[in-house]
Amino acid sequence: MEQEILRQIAVQNEVLQKVFVSVEKTRKYFMWTLIVTLALFIIPLVGLLFAIPMLLNNLSAMLAI
Repeated sequence: MEQEILRQIAVQNEVLQKVFVSVEKTRKYFMWTLIVTLALFIIPLVGLLFAIPMLLNNLSAMLAI
């Protein structure tokens, strides 16, 4: 009886380790997805911070306002 319980605990421990590895891979996947998404959203915004004032400056100079 005790051997059966110890065997079941060992099997559960193996399965738990496999689940842990899978969860860690999924966590890293979501983390990198978030980083790439934020980068692809923030980099154009930073570019717009420089592009809009230059565009307005050129537009006002062209129209002589």
